[in-house]
Amino acid sequence: MPQRRRLDTTAEWVELTTTAADWKKAEPALLATMLGQLHLIRAFEERVLDLAGEGLVHGPAHSSIGQEGGAVGSIVALRSSDAVNGSHRGHHQFLAKALAHVAQSGLQLDALVTSDIQTVLQKTLAEILGLAQGYCRGRGGSMHLQWFEAGALGTNAIVGGGAPMATGNAWAQKRAGTTDLTINYFGDGAAQIGSVLESMNLAAAWKLPVCFFIENNRYAVATRIEESVADTRLSVRGQGFGIPSWRVDGMDPLAVHLAMEEAAAVMRSGGGPTIVEAEVYRFFHQNGPYPGSAFGYRTKEEEAEWKKRDPLDRVAREMQKRGLIDEAGVESVRAQAIAAMDAATAELLEADPEKQGRRRIRPELWPDPEFVDVGVRGDASELASLRVLEPSVSDAAREPMKFVDAVAGVMERRMGEDERIVIMGEDIHRLKGGTNGATKGLADSFPDRVLGTPISENAFMGLGGGLALDGRYRPVVEFMYPDFMWVAADQVFNQVGKARHMFGGDNPVPLVLRTKVAMGSGYGSQHLMDPAGVFATSPGWRIVAPSSAADYVGLMNAALALQDPVLVIEHVDLYNEKDEVIAGDFDYIIPPGTAAVRREGSEMTVISYLSMVRHCAEAIEQTGADAELIDLRWLDRASLDWETIERSVKKTNAVLIVEQGARGTSYGAWLADEIQRRLFDWLDQPVQRVTGAESSPSISRILERAAIARTEEVVEGIETVRRNAGGAA
Repeated sequence: MPQRRRLDTTAEWVELTTTAADWKKAEPALLATMLGQLHLIRAFEERVLDLAGEGLVHGPAHSSIGQEGGAVGSIVALRSSDAVNGSHRGHHQFLAKALAHVAQSGLQLDALVTSDIQTVLQKTLAEILGLAQGYCRGRGGSMHLQWFEAGALGTNAIVGGGAPMATGNAWAQKRAGTTDLTINYFGDGAAQIGSVLESMNLAAAWKLPVCFFIENNRYAVATRIEESVADTRLSVRGQGFGIPSWRVDGMDPLAVHLAMEEAAAVMRSGGGPTIVEAEVYRFFHQNGPYPGSAFGYRTKEEEAEWKKRDPLDRVAREMQKRGLIDEAGVESVRAQAIAAMDAATAELLEADPEKQGRRRIRPELWPDPEFVDVGVRGDASELASLRVLEPSVSDAAREPMKFVDAVAGVMERRMGEDERIVIMGEDIHRLKGGTNGATKGLADSFPDRVLGTPISENAFMGLGGGLALDGRYRPVVEFMYPDFMWVAADQVFNQVGKARHMFGGDNPVPLVLRTKVAMGSGYGSQHLMDPAGVFATSPGWRIVAPSSAADYVGLMNAALALQDPVLVIEHVDLYNEKDEVIAGDFDYIIPPGTAAVRREGSEMTVISYLSMVRHCAEAIEQTGADAELIDLRWLDRASLDWETIERSVKKTNAVLIVEQGARGTSYGAWLADEIQRRLFDWLDQPVQRVTGAESSPSISRILERAAIARTEEVVEGIETVRRNAGGAA
């Protein structure tokens, strides 16, 4: 018989419940603040549901009625410099953090609503109604609430989407030498999401002060937790990652508070992440003013049993037992909270003159429609003080350097001058500079700012996003291949790309995302894509695509200085080519809106980027075409050099857009549409395009070559333009 030995995990996992002694020991001021916050949040949520019932809330109204105890209990003792983020059901978390921020000495129950508290309630309600005075200027609504000053990082409509961002914020707190912490709130549905589990692993590996707070309300919309998991004790997740965990009754705010005190002690002392699971219950349906029983997935009896455990009643009863308040006092707290919401509502609504007995939002409070695109990205004014240099026309001395050495060289220069820069990615700290040498020497020079990550793209991309939003650091995230971005698509597009605009347009997101196109290297369908076309149609991102080492230096310097997320695309074909850079100069920028004319001509305009610029030059020479060759360098809508493109097209009256990658994800398709709409009157023929095939490149050398474009395909494209113009074949 084999020998058997029971294995135990190293992480503590406890269930914490309060006793009568705990309630007797609790500070009266703590209990008063809890009761005041609970009633303010409850009155707020009831008003939101009332307004939703009147049709005045555009979009969802995910109320937290019944769940307030978890938020209040966990947040009441936090500092303003501690941070929280949450999910789509996050009104209570946001309000608890905002109220704690503006009333740091606690709440007075006989004078509950100060002017600062009234402002919080009105601005939060305005945001949910989509009004200009809201915290996110009306863009966030119910699901995207952010107030950085109060430590509210932003609630999130993507289930589990906030966990990586919170982990990044915790990294910034630890790196800055503080004892601050971050709490990421999510529900039972998100406890199975990959980004949450990846973040737990990363936080544990790096001992980051982040608490993963699970509000287990037992239902993901209408799906019971028993249908989703084998073990409904969701805090068991901590055992797999070595994270100490607490399970607690979320309808008991004091129990939550005591559990969070213990968890906070671990995090503030450098012990790494924690998990708190609070069992709570939402009294209403997923969205709107009806109970879940109205939709048949819960019984009225079940709802009634949970309502007997209402956290507001629990705190009031315990305070009454100690003689800290009487029934009239509780009613006064409730009345003050309702009056505050009446006052906030009166500022935002008026009688509808066209519908008797109905109300409407005051028309003057809506955002200006002209504000619709403001803040998708910044205005790049941060580059104004930096030195601009155009390598293609500079007469400065040159020195030979491989393209890949310029990649590592400019990063080493910037990291040496700017301690905010932190780079992260898979294997970048090994193999003498990662898989291609692009980070050569950096781990030796900056060991604490070159972070080799687990294979968890969602987690480390979101961690970079959290660092960028924190403002103290400038993360550079490397994806070994572009295809891997689609593993982390939520963090790339829904989180980082949209964050600035979604939360009002003011908060910069200075993040650089590096990746390499590897077409021709034989790595197959899941490693070789060109991501430019997808990113060009995704809001918020700037895109850089250098074709030479000297350009790379200036473009990367600009990317690192911008307050926007920038995708920097490299190509493996360029890495080991013998190139040259400006001798001893790694400090200039090539700003957005500056394409390079590599060859002047009048017969046609050929537009390209990356390694295809050289293939275009070869094809032009082979065909003898008098073509003007434009190297875009900046590819996104806001950064394109339309002046250079328009001047060329008005001269040549014909355009050929050249790229290497697949037709379906083509950058050229988007650009062709823009050119034809802008310059239709100057075009003598449709915009022509050279692309790869419809398929992704395959492993077979023959099929891979058939799937991508190179010089031969550009030659065919040039001849097509000539034929359409009636020229020589």
